[in-house]
Amino acid sequence: MKKNILKKVIFEQIEIIQNAEIIERDYEFEQNVNYILVGLRRAGKSTLLYKIARELVEAGNDWSQIVYVNFEDDRLLGFTKDDFNDIIETAYELTDAKEIYYFFDEIQIIDGWEHFARRMADQKKHVYITGSNAKMLSAEMQKVLGGRYLSKMIMPFSLSESLDYKRIEHDEKALLTTSKAAKIRRGCQEYILNGGFPEAQHFINKREYIKSVYEKVLLGDMIERENVNNKMALRLMIKKIAETVMHEISFNTLAGNVKAAGTKTSTDAMINYVSYAENAYLLFRNKNYVAKFAEKESTPRFYFYDNGLLSLFLIDKPAALLENAVAVYLKRKFGEEVYYYKSSQTGVDIDFYLPEENCAIQVAYSIDTAEDRETKNLISFAAKTEGKQHLMIVTNEEERTITKDGLTIEVIPVHKFILN
Repeated sequence: MKKNILKKVIFEQIEIIQNAEIIERDYEFEQNVNYILVGLRRAGKSTLLYKIARELVEAGNDWSQIVYVNFEDDRLLGFTKDDFNDIIETAYELTDAKEIYYFFDEIQIIDGWEHFARRMADQKKHVYITGSNAKMLSAEMQKVLGGRYLSKMIMPFSLSESLDYKRIEHDEKALLTTSKAAKIRRGCQEYILNGGFPEAQHFINKREYIKSVYEKVLLGDMIERENVNNKMALRLMIKKIAETVMHEISFNTLAGNVKAAGTKTSTDAMINYVSYAENAYLLFRNKNYVAKFAEKESTPRFYFYDNGLLSLFLIDKPAALLENAVAVYLKRKFGEEVYYYKSSQTGVDIDFYLPEENCAIQVAYSIDTAEDRETKNLISFAAKTEGKQHLMIVTNEEERTITKDGLTIEVIPVHKFILN
């Protein structure tokens, strides 16, 4: 790798950082700690690095101490793990400072990156890394890195961040003020429809921007990276999953649905393709808390990491978008400790179950026609589980308290639930 090319890449990236719009996010970073940021493309990982770089300069460091390399830069095509040391040598040519701060964007593109990252940490370098593949947090990678980096999953805007960006007040006082509460509700409905990609906020036609992100994830992070030959089967699979949000689906059924659309595939292919979508942070799954191990793994409920992505596939399905928004919020807050709870023996069917909180959550766009069904499931759940339960129904707008059979069920509108 020619060092003059690296210097151009670094200098031009510094200019980008200096001129970038920095959007405040709900993420905090420890000083003098190496980080790996992972998550869906365009979720805001790079902007967080820009913010860290600016803060380092504001703290008294010089821009020459900031070495930022974006491995998606076309000038770095052909870069291999053998070229990593050229970055260090180039950095020493750019500054005499003792401390140099390295930022490596989308480093997973380079095979063998983890060995370089470990060496950098062992040499007490300051390193920040981003990537858009969940494999970066795999047990194998963690074994190589050996706890030398803290990891954070970066997701698109939360509702709170989206409202902050739009300068819509959403504290407790605002929620109790008629005019401000109306703005919050309107902002929430826009969020549920269009999702939270930070850059999408600038676009009038958000759908076109979101579609371009989806194609980048599909073509770049899934088809090309995983060498998928049956592209149509992969596209159809994602569409069929979108159509089954709110419901569990087995991989056998998924394969059957794709075949019914006229494309050859197999159950094994569906298992692989789903793993690709999960690795690209397109989809995540919730498992049945009370199912046996085999069923837990083979019959999940799938959700999209961003509602805007799901909206690409759905027309006039507000209930599915509402439930996906709740799922994303719970994923952000509780990580892997979110399940659904469905028992064929008892007939209990709960949309979301948080075992650590002993909380059961149903999602209903409106309870006008669904109150009996939703409350029956929650009451049956309470009868089958021990301890104090927290029972909730998340709706689009309705809010009240239901008292039945000695139990209290909180009915809460989605904007208040997600802004909890």
